Amino acid sequence: MNHKTAGFTLIELLIVIAIIGILAAVLIPNLIGARVRAYDSAAQTCAKQIGTAQEIYQIDSNTYASTLATLSSFDAGTVKACDTGKMAIAALAGVTTDSRNYGFTVVHNQGKRTWSITQNGIQ
Repeated sequence: MNHKTAGFTLIELLIVIAIIGILAAVLIPNLIGARVRAYDSAAQTCAKQIGTAQEIYQIDSNTYASTLATLSSFDAGTVKACDTGKMAIAALAGVTTDSRNYGFTVVHNQGKRTWSITQNGIQ
């Protein structure tokens, strides 16, 4: 009698599981890192928008906005897009609102980088 069974051997299955494990070990940290970079990019974009709104506010008012609420009342569309609860936006400590100094900091709640908006640009 000739009995042939079709299927995979235990060794073949173990090799496939090992390959999947290795790929997962390599890809998962990269995907997590990509998410953090995306959060940081979103915070940087908001910082640029707030900086632009500050410059427009300065042109119209001859001074910079000292609070996000002041800036929001002037340019609600730009600031509202950033102030969704996912970004932590705060005025920089010790920065005055005269014609030379202003600032805010922006960081995404799940990001790692903090962006500072000052008269020198975004850092």
